[in-house]
Amino acid sequence: MPAIALKDVCVDLPIYNSRGRSLKSVLAQTVGGGVADDRDRSVVVIRALDHVSLHLEHGDRVALIGANGSGKTTLLRVMAQIYPPTHGIADIIGRIACLTDINVGMDLEATGYENIRMRGVLLGLTQKEIAKLVPDVAEFTELGEYLKLPIRCYSQGMMLRLAFGISTAMRPEIILLDEIIGVGDRSFADKARQRLKDLIESASILVLASHDPNIVTQNCSSAIWLSHGRVVEYGPSAEILDRYAKGAQPP
Repeated sequence: MPAIALKDVCVDLPIYNSRGRSLKSVLAQTVGGGVADDRDRSVVVIRALDHVSLHLEHGDRVALIGANGSGKTTLLRVMAQIYPPTHGIADIIGRIACLTDINVGMDLEATGYENIRMRGVLLGLTQKEIAKLVPDVAEFTELGEYLKLPIRCYSQGMMLRLAFGISTAMRPEIILLDEIIGVGDRSFADKARQRLKDLIESASILVLASHDPNIVTQNCSSAIWLSHGRVVEYGPSAEILDRYAKGAQPP
């Protein structure tokens, strides 16, 4: 059964070749988590997640809320196994669709078709599964002959269509989503929203980071409030949103 279990997870992100103390002063005010005092003054270490523990299982629909820099995207990347914890344990069971950085891993010199196949390999699909993936993505993206060209020739909208089409072509058990993605012109955006809605409804677990309370209440039954890389509260989404909107101070 799909599950996400995090125990006492910390993520430290080093920033190299910085300007020492002056940069630490700025980051301390603008970045979630803490700024570690490292002996090497050319390195700033940001604690993006600070001792986070949680357990999600089948049926959970969870929103991540909090100010910019609170750790929402970092937490999604830990769940997606992009960031390994620097402390603690992250145990993820199930096939994941991570819609946080959908352009990551795209090869600009490869054709659209080649990028579909390469992403399939990276996702661990068999050749038979990849063979089914290609026509599905081609039909959904409506890119036609452009799929035979290197994607460096694509417009930003075409690139987003391809990346979204590839990322949503499978039926994942866990969906990790950083805001609701808008894709292309109005007619295609409607098509993309319906595809995403179908994926969300069929998924076992949804984790959605969003600043929009309407999107949170429509899609999520519970919410995690993050501040400076820490979990402030975890409970019913309506209650957490209300406390967050009223500006309740984290303990």
